[in-house]
Formats: sequence, structure tokens, C-alpha cells
Amino acid sequence: MSKTLVVGGAGYIGSHMVLHLLQQKEEVIVLDNLSTGSKKAVLGGTFYEGDLADRKLLRKIFKEHAIDAVMHFAAFIQVGESVTDPYKYYENNVANTLVLLDEMIKANIKNFIFSSTAATYGEPHYCPIDIQHPQNPINPYGHSKLMVEQILKDFDTAYGLRSTILRYFNAAGAEGEKIGFHEPITHLIPQILKAASGRKPNVSIYGTDYNTKDGTCYRDYIHVMDLAAAHLLALKHMKKTGQSAIYNLGNGQGFSVKEVVNAVKKVTGKDFEVIETPKRLGDPAQLIADSQLAKNTLNWQPQYSSLENIIADAWAWELNDSWHV
Repeated sequence: MSKTLVVGGAGYIGSHMVLHLLQQKEEVIVLDNLSTGSKKAVLGGTFYEGDLADRKLLRKIFKEHAIDAVMHFAAFIQVGESVTDPYKYYENNVANTLVLLDEMIKANIKNFIFSSTAATYGEPHYCPIDIQHPQNPINPYGHSKLMVEQILKDFDTAYGLRSTILRYFNAAGAEGEKIGFHEPITHLIPQILKAASGRKPNVSIYGTDYNTKDGTCYRDYIHVMDLAAAHLLALKHMKKTGQSAIYNLGNGQGFSVKEVVNAVKKVTGKDFEVIETPKRLGDPAQLIADSQLAKNTLNWQPQYSSLENIIADAWAWELNDSWHV
């Protein structure tokens, strides 16, 4: 049986990936330094606490397990923080990833799934955004991801390291009451739900003067389990074809921050205070995906495309008191 190492597997998206792999009867190894992840979110597999830059630990894992693929979810992802502390992002997202890739090559592990981002596109020239869209990031987070994309292309040519780059848009939702988002919470929908549940006094809207219909940012929200399904499909396709690839992952429709706030109020039946604040540095006005290539090539079909369904799943998780400690 093939074994997959999930780096960052105790984080929000990584833990859902681990769950999906387990549901598909795949064997999973998890590596996470728990800086933002939670051990409780890892529902199976073999867990190692440590950093992706720890060469000694990586060699131990690769020696003890017949790993044939690595999935990378261990990046820092906060756009605003990347602007104020770019060193942190270039060190972890680029330099530490280089260590992981180097150890993979030495261990002759040739399949790599990389969680990239729509932030590599910068301000869109058109929407929906396809993978041919020019890449011109406007923040260090996007730059760090684009750097790794270029590294992966060069490593494919030089070392035969096959990679699938998945540029996804806004992850949201949760898997029933099994797992979901956890502190530190950075995504929009969980932040709004915290206000709906009373765990925080209000929610902030960052910027209301964008060149959009209602002045707030538009984003493409995709259910986290749809993301996980796409990762496994991409891995199987890469193993079958022996070819590297790039895909966008999103639902192909955008919702403004104000629309998401109103949808949360509708789904939860709760009212809460909304505070309008200035724009954050590095936030594009809109990011909406053209994911047709992934759908056509991987036979990937998102199962939870409704914003209301995504919010309802996330709300069920928000009400899970066992995690709010």
C-alpha cells in the first residue's frame, strides 16, 4: 500500500486531508510542529511532532516508512502578517520547503502535492481566473508561494521530482462535527461565526471602498472537503501519468464580504455587530477561480458548492463546545 506524508496535517486544511485519506483507506503519516495546528485534529495515521526543516527527523520518517508521496500544508498564510513580517514567510514557506524537497530527492520520493494559492495572481486582469492568468503577487505571502512554484518546475526538470501545484481560493466549511477550524482562526467565515456564537463581540470588515458592487472584497469559497478530494485525485492522476501539473481549485462564483456576513446571519438566525475598518495591505479586490481544467482532467466535482451549505457545516462545528478551550 502506498503511504502519504502530510506535512502540516494538524492544521485546518491538512487535518481534513488526513481524514479524507483515511476515509479512502490510504495509509497516512503526519508531520506538524503544532505552531498553528492541533494534535486533536489528527484523527488517525502515524503522527510526528516536528518541523519540515528538521532534516534529521525527515530522514527518520523516510527511513521508517515507505512513503511515495508528500502533501505540503505547512505554510504560513496570513496576508497582512506577511507584509509586516516577510522574513517569517520567506523562511518557512520557501527556505524550509527547500529542505523538505532536498530530503525527498535524497530519499527518492518523486511525488509532491503543493498547496499554492490564488494570491500568486495578484490583482486579477480578468475573472474568473484561469491558470494562464499572469502571476504578479502583491504581498510576500503570494510571492513566497510563487517562488516555490518556480522551484518545483526547476526541480522537475533537474531531478525528476513530479509535482502538482494546486492554487486554491478561500477554504471554508468543516467535516460535520468530526473536525473543523481551530485557533488561531484566520479565515473569514469562522471569524464571522465566532461573532454569531458570541465567542467574540463583533466582526470586522476590512475595506468598504473596493471597486466592487458593494465596496467589499469578493472571494470564491470552496468547501475544505472538496479541496481534500481534489488533492487525492491530483495525486492519483500524477502517479498514473508521471507528469507534473497545475490546477485552480474553487467554485467559480464570488461572494462579497457583506454577502457572506448576511448569509451567516440567515443560516444561524443570529445577529451581531459588524464594524467597518480600513483595508488591509495586500488584499486584492476580487479573486474568483476558473477550475474547469481540474474538473475536466481529474473528474473532480465539488460536492458542497452552496455558500449556505458551507456556512451550515462550519456553524455545526462552531457549536462543538469540546474544541473551544
